[in-house]
Amino acid sequence: MSMRSIEIFSGAGGLALGIARAGFEHLAVVEWDDQACETLRENRWRLQEMRSWPIHHCDVREFDFRSQPQDIELIAGGVPCQPFSIGGKHRGHRDERNMFPALMSAVRAVRPKAVLIENVRGLARPSFARYFGYIELMLTYPELVRRQGEEWTAHRARLEQHHTAGKIRGLNYKVVHQVLNAADYGIPQKRERLFIVAMRADLGAEWTFPQPTHSVDALLWDQYVSQDYWDRHRVPKRGRPRLDLVLGCRLDNLKRLSAPLLTKGWRTVRDAIYDLPKAAPRRGAGEMALDHYLIPGARSYTGHTGSPLDEPAKTLKAGVHGVPGGENMLANPDGTVRYFTVRESSRLQTFPDEFAFKGSWTESMRQIGNAVPVELAHLLAANLKSVLSERVLDSEVA
Repeated sequence: MSMRSIEIFSGAGGLALGIARAGFEHLAVVEWDDQACETLRENRWRLQEMRSWPIHHCDVREFDFRSQPQDIELIAGGVPCQPFSIGGKHRGHRDERNMFPALMSAVRAVRPKAVLIENVRGLARPSFARYFGYIELMLTYPELVRRQGEEWTAHRARLEQHHTAGKIRGLNYKVVHQVLNAADYGIPQKRERLFIVAMRADLGAEWTFPQPTHSVDALLWDQYVSQDYWDRHRVPKRGRPRLDLVLGCRLDNLKRLSAPLLTKGWRTVRDAIYDLPKAAPRRGAGEMALDHYLIPGARSYTGHTGSPLDEPAKTLKAGVHGVPGGENMLANPDGTVRYFTVRESSRLQTFPDEFAFKGSWTESMRQIGNAVPVELAHLLAANLKSVLSERVLDSEVA
């Protein structure tokens, strides 16, 4: 059953691609960044599921959502996160890059059955607790609009009063949120991001975040008890890293368990890139895989030690003035480090190998670092589609 969706703040399209693979038809894909739009257009002829995407290269605040049909199934997007990023200036609601008001305008115009939002986990920090609560209230009651000149604190007070009055009228949503670690869902990267899901209240639908499918405990078991991990990758005993004290104690406790582990092992960098050919020494030097070439200059220093080969990667970062060193480096077992290639980074974000990024290495890494892992997006969207499908069937029976 095909469902309709609108993607805003799409970036390079990781969230949008995962949602499309779950069976949603994008009626509009809205993005203002020039290079990201070039990437989207480039991949419309590369990937079958992207060929029908209507790409709108514009500021989402200028897009006419009234031109879109109401009552579609989903609006989704990675709302720009710089105002709430740990690495940013922490200006939050005062930052002109805060696009949550634009999201609310889209929701009011389209009245989707569900909303899926991705943001940095910093938004859920205690220092932003009041504003985050305000975001949830705005999403719960999107038709209770902020008045001209009204401070956000006053608007929040009106929303709180409406929420506790017990007379819920008009468009309203049930909102839940959770910080998810992508590694817990089979993504070869330790990437913690905040996800917010809103379901339209009149549907009567109940939605919960899916349970983790992968764990560090299962990875330790595969590596140091069954040793299936090393056998699968043909790593000799002398090439296997030793556990530190903390993980060693954790493994000892695991061995005492009588019940089997119900999850799969975390996927590692080695799992993600083991079958790629050797990277080309430079761009255009006969690389056999798309954008799989080396970038010189990687070095290790305190706080920037790279991602060990036999663990999920550290969170890939977009960077502001160039690419951060430690987050986007591979730490080899012999102690050497190098930057991940674009193709390796793409795999760590679970983009398909035929997906191409437009722009320089730094620009490509910016797009990759800002993306939602495709497979995580697919998992969440498929779960949402299942719940929405059930509500459609129930209404038809009734």
